[in-house]
Amino acid sequence: MCAGELDMDQVPVFNHAAHRALAARPVPPMLLLDLHDVTFIDSSGLNALLLARIQADRQGTTVHLARPSERVARLLELTGAE
Repeated sequence: MCAGELDMDQVPVFNHAAHRALAARPVPPMLLLDLHDVTFIDSSGLNALLLARIQADRQGTTVHLARPSERVARLLELTGAE
């Protein structure tokens, strides 16, 4: 679960967690990111989500963004990243 702000300060924490999840063996079939408690997301947070998706795609893992908060859903919609 992601919570709080997903911004330039928190992206390294997110990236580390996503990398650890995707490094699991056997390779997970899906990476579920619960975004319900994300209160703010900026362009660096969006970039981190997109990079996690690229990394997951490379190994055959599907990324699912679950329960995005209103702010996250709006950013995804505005950028066409949903």
